[in-house]
Amino acid sequence: MQFGYLKVIALCNMLVTGSAYAQSLSRNNTSKIKQTRPNIIIIMVDDMGFSDLGCYGGEIKTPNIDALASSGMMMTNFYNDARCCPTRASLLTGQYQHKVGLTRNGESLTKNGVTIAEALQQNGYATAMVGKWHLSKAGPIADKKLHLRWLSREYNPDTTYAAPDTYPANRGFEKYYGIIWGVVNYFNPFSLVEGTRAVKNIPANYYTTHAFTDKAIEYVNEYKNGRKPFFMYLAYNAPHWPVQAPAETIKKYEKTYLGGWDSLRRVRYDRMVAMKLINDKEYPFVEAENDALKWKMLSPSQKMNFSKRMATHAAMIDEVDQGVGKLISQLKKNGQYQNTVFFFMSDNGASPEIVTTPGYDRPSALSDGTALQYGYPDYDKIGGPVSYTGIGSGWASASNTPFRYWKAESYNGGALTPMFMTGPGIIQGVNSSLAHVMDIMPTCLAISSASYPSVYKGHKITSIDGHSLVPVMQGKNSGRYKDLFFEHEGGRALISAGYKIVALRKGEWAMYNLKKDKTESENLIQSEPRKAAEMIAKWQKWAKEMGLEND
Repeated sequence: MQFGYLKVIALCNMLVTGSAYAQSLSRNNTSKIKQTRPNIIIIMVDDMGFSDLGCYGGEIKTPNIDALASSGMMMTNFYNDARCCPTRASLLTGQYQHKVGLTRNGESLTKNGVTIAEALQQNGYATAMVGKWHLSKAGPIADKKLHLRWLSREYNPDTTYAAPDTYPANRGFEKYYGIIWGVVNYFNPFSLVEGTRAVKNIPANYYTTHAFTDKAIEYVNEYKNGRKPFFMYLAYNAPHWPVQAPAETIKKYEKTYLGGWDSLRRVRYDRMVAMKLINDKEYPFVEAENDALKWKMLSPSQKMNFSKRMATHAAMIDEVDQGVGKLISQLKKNGQYQNTVFFFMSDNGASPEIVTTPGYDRPSALSDGTALQYGYPDYDKIGGPVSYTGIGSGWASASNTPFRYWKAESYNGGALTPMFMTGPGIIQGVNSSLAHVMDIMPTCLAISSASYPSVYKGHKITSIDGHSLVPVMQGKNSGRYKDLFFEHEGGRALISAGYKIVALRKGEWAMYNLKKDKTESENLIQSEPRKAAEMIAKWQKWAKEMGLEND
């Protein structure tokens, strides 16, 4: 049945902002809102560049994601926290990550913030999560040799991967299947859990992307005859390193990247301009960073090695797209698709990491004792279970076209996310409103008519920092952020009144006019010192409030 979905969204949005008129309407229309509340699916990928998807200018084959994006609202100015854990914390709680325990990567989500699942569960939603959690502090084994064997699944002690009360199953998700830690072998993952119990027997021909898709489909099938709407958080770990994918999918791209990262960056930029996703005046073209190697400097064998890494990265995204297509097909078959709102995004920009040694969350061998190849693996091993490498800064720069830098930095290459939302009542278009991953929580509250608690299970809940994106869903420009702050491991930034101050981790401040220079190409720190000083002082005040050291 079709319904006045935009009216319901608008009503729900007023409810969240506390409108007395809306509250009055709510009392008179409770049954209608309950009948029309949508299912909500958040799909997050890991370390994918801004321009990797076809709909954002990439050459990777993503027809299912592209079709989903074209049916809704694509965002071009949507920010994240530049790193896996912090972004996930902000996504689920609607707060700056520092307020909910993620001042640094690898910590546990604290209980002064409710997750979207907790909020929606107490408001009548069925809740499920599939995929990468990475919001529980890891518990390494003291004996380093045993720890490495544990990571490789050679040694299976009767132990947990982290404190169980921090698992998704204890943070509002009634169903959970996925990995607790952040880095795993895609073919034989460590820290795989169903509910709160470790999955110890991994079947042959396992691949996380396939398994996560299958489990998501299993869950939506269970919900198809239910009376509750459902919320699902599907967090693929692809294309995070180690770059690994089925050989037949890698083969689709084996010749695609032989021209190198410098030319790919230019080709993608030109395509984005032609698509009118960006324009060359507000987004001036900038070359890759100086610390990214130039393709012409590589030997022929190095070029082959690196081109296969990027082919694998592409294959991983291709596999995600195939999974999204299967999920959408099943939702349509079940009659659930028409009443489902989708959010799709990456947790941060593409990663330059090429890790060279095992330890902490990185095994040294497969479960059969075969040594893993870190750093610069043999060509024929790249993409398979033995190879434990990444794409490097050159490909990361190309993946993040048109922006500078990459994962973990607060420049746009690290902190600007490809994001779109689609579903009943959401209009089609491209929107450049300043928005942040913190906005997903209040948006979910708005469209579900869910309330936000001041106390949850005895814990006082701190306030949401994000803003509802319902106006953006309706095609409006939303200027809700007067100031938007960033900090991760010393990298830092502030966006205010169209300007951005930003510094690399442990680096010096720079300033850009984002109204004219969204690719952060012209540093104004010297030419506009008064403006810079005002913004730096504002950032320092916020940092103190967050419990951070002043810069």
